[in-house]
Amino acid sequence: MASGKARNKQRSSGSSYTSTATTIVFVALCVLGVWMLTSNSVIPPQTTSRTTTTSDESTSAATADFSSANKNSQPIELTDKKVSEAFEDNPGQLPDEAIKSDDTTQLKETNGNENPTQLKETNDNERSQMEREIHVAESNNQESEKDSRDERKNDEESVPRKPGSGVEENPQGLQGKVSVEEQEKQKERANQVSEESSLTQTQQEERRMNNQESNEKQQIQEEMQMNDQRQKQEEAQKQEHHQQKGQHGLEEGTSHDQIEHDEAVPLLSSNKNDNHRSQAKPSPRRTKTGSSETQNSNDQHESHSKIDNKKEEKPTQLNPDGSLLGGESSGIPKESKESKKSWSTQADQSENQKERRKNGPDDQDGSIYGYTWQLCNVTAGTDYIPCLDNEKALKKLRTTRHFEHRERHCPEEAPTCLVPLPDGYKRPIEWPTSRDKIWYHNVPHTKLAEVKGHQNWVKVTGEFLSFPGGGTQFIHGALHYIDFIEEAVPDIAWGKRTRVILDVGCGVASFGGFLFERDVLAMSLAPKDEHEAQVQFALERGIPAISAVMGSQRLPFPSRVFDIVHCARCRVPWHEEGGRLLLELNRVLRPGGYFVWSATPVYQTLEEDVEIWKEMSALTKSMCWELVTIKKDKLNSVGAAIYHKPTSNECYDQRKQNATPMCKSDDDPNAAWYVALQSCMHRVPEGEVERGSRWPQNWPQRLQTPPYWLNKSQMGIYGKPAPDDFARDNEHWGRMVSKTYLSGLGISWDNVRNVMDMRAVYGGFAAALKDLKVWVMNVVNIDSPDTLPIIYERGLFGIYHDWCESFSTYPRSYDLLHADHLFSKLKKRCKIEPVMAEIDRIVRPGGKLIVRDESSTIGEVENLLKSLHWEVHLTFSKNQEGILSAQKSEWRPDSYAASS
Repeated sequence: MASGKARNKQRSSGSSYTSTATTIVFVALCVLGVWMLTSNSVIPPQTTSRTTTTSDESTSAATADFSSANKNSQPIELTDKKVSEAFEDNPGQLPDEAIKSDDTTQLKETNGNENPTQLKETNDNERSQMEREIHVAESNNQESEKDSRDERKNDEESVPRKPGSGVEENPQGLQGKVSVEEQEKQKERANQVSEESSLTQTQQEERRMNNQESNEKQQIQEEMQMNDQRQKQEEAQKQEHHQQKGQHGLEEGTSHDQIEHDEAVPLLSSNKNDNHRSQAKPSPRRTKTGSSETQNSNDQHESHSKIDNKKEEKPTQLNPDGSLLGGESSGIPKESKESKKSWSTQADQSENQKERRKNGPDDQDGSIYGYTWQLCNVTAGTDYIPCLDNEKALKKLRTTRHFEHRERHCPEEAPTCLVPLPDGYKRPIEWPTSRDKIWYHNVPHTKLAEVKGHQNWVKVTGEFLSFPGGGTQFIHGALHYIDFIEEAVPDIAWGKRTRVILDVGCGVASFGGFLFERDVLAMSLAPKDEHEAQVQFALERGIPAISAVMGSQRLPFPSRVFDIVHCARCRVPWHEEGGRLLLELNRVLRPGGYFVWSATPVYQTLEEDVEIWKEMSALTKSMCWELVTIKKDKLNSVGAAIYHKPTSNECYDQRKQNATPMCKSDDDPNAAWYVALQSCMHRVPEGEVERGSRWPQNWPQRLQTPPYWLNKSQMGIYGKPAPDDFARDNEHWGRMVSKTYLSGLGISWDNVRNVMDMRAVYGGFAAALKDLKVWVMNVVNIDSPDTLPIIYERGLFGIYHDWCESFSTYPRSYDLLHADHLFSKLKKRCKIEPVMAEIDRIVRPGGKLIVRDESSTIGEVENLLKSLHWEVHLTFSKNQEGILSAQKSEWRPDSYAASS
């Protein structure tokens, strides 16, 4: 207690002494103020001391404003009004944050609004300001005396005191303290100005990047807002409709209306939470590999995740399917659980498929940013296709009679190694120039040029491989040959009636490449290594093709989808084993479609050719295929036989000899994933609403029209009647592509040609790209609803696949991959790391990846991409849904994996 009283006395005496000293200083400063006015000086020196009460951050802001003011020759002064506002209702010293905020605002207002003529104040204003400044200094001194003992020791080191005088200070000591601090601040300002001047170009670049990022963010926000508004309007109408019908007591699960009602509830509820949702601002960020932004990206993502976790701690409302309220911010609805009962999957249909997924989901958290990648140590080298180059499995084959060694034999464990680049690899030549020539070093194979050069397949021309556009049956060019076929059967009508064809034994795919000029899509197909790198040549040229063989298994396509099947010297023994391979073509050929066979048995009279022709004639007759014409091409000295598949079962029922049997009723013609070939035919659908009973509309009308066999009694993938579901999906992707994908993801589409939609539903993404010079391989996963027939009906094409396995294509095949909600579903069955290694394999250096998925999954994918040295252009999250765009670099690891 005694010591406390003594301390109080010391403070009282110190305070009175300070007041006396203040009076003396005040008089001196008044004289100084008069001198300043008479000398036209308008910058009070006290302004600098005012900043000593602020934090370092406010000092920096003030320094920047002072620098700007000096450059414009506009002096800065704190007016009485602004000082009073800063201290109003705040006796004593303000919190640091409040001072920082006020000072920053004050300086900005002064720079922006003050006129130099208004800066000259009267003598009274000068004295008032000086008085306030001294008052602030005194307040600071008094507050420092109340600090802890350690802080007082620090003050004693910086402020001169007399021994044994306690906290008593003289005015000179106070002035000295301010002077020392002012000098330190000036040094800091000088250093900051120097750093700012040296970083001017960097700051300009960052500002430019920020502006671009802001524009992308605004585009995505506008798109999401428009989708939300449309969704709310639709669901509000449905809610009103159901309220009117509510009294009729609809039973759960009895119709699609109940599902629509379930979707409407969360969307209507979300209107009540708009204020809460608006607080969760989306956070796009742009990163560059190797930059400081990339190094901080993990911290940004972790911070974003923490924000999401805080939100999850609050009570949340759930949709009927368990997702968060309003989770589908993109406007595309969640897949309906009830709709799964209406759709079969390829996995269900293909009962004989191999079980290749022995490993379950990864038990780890998936965060493997530091994952170590190695190069694949395999014989195939730069052309490695895991499911076609599985040497271990190929050695165990008992026979290769039916080309089993060219079929898929995937490793039990999907590889996680990376495929090396060929020496001298360059970014591919853009379409349409690529149709005629490619870089030699990208596909450094010359054997085909040596064997087929005289037939104008491919030639070596300096550093290029050139493609004159010829083939075995059309040495003088594919366009002449294409016109020759249409002249033989005008009903073919390229680009109108005929839109999607299958080219078997395609060679280098010049036939399919030139069909683009007739608005026709050709799925070119050939086995690997039968003709060295022929499919790889096709893909490098920008022509769609896959590595597959007519062997012992069905092709990975639905039944009745191709308008034409074409074979030009394709080296397939159609007539053998009861026509088993030709019957597979019959399965995938649309009723009313044509089979164009251009081969030597059609126009040559050698003994072998004559024998084959007889067998083919008997086989096609038993299949009820009508031989429409045999046409001779005098220019190329070849001929073609064109057959027509029946559109009814009348011929089947009237056959006297059933040399080619009909398939059993329980044989599903659409089952195609690892299903053995059947030597039988399926009946032609004849019901008005059965798929295959009618020919699709002409192109391009068929692209936007729901297939006739989709009816309102069938529930669509997203819970609406199937035709409405189709229309909504089509509308959604049209908006998304035009307003976001084409301009808001940092992607240049000029060098995009080969595109893959890794999880297509109705083909809406591919349809939205129809005006670009691209083609899209639509992949329908085997565990997803089987919508691939719808995609073909629209005049697009695609394939069945399981992404737990490798895709049947060469490395560096695609310019862009699109994955919409693929990974979150896929990681329930297999690990993501091998899938990312597969994506890295099939995408070209400089190629792009667009991912739309759950925010947590986006984070996993982003980390894996960064470990692969991909450049992540943009990540964006809202309502636990995210989007990511990235670009592949040319980085490859230095070490090789251990050989298996």
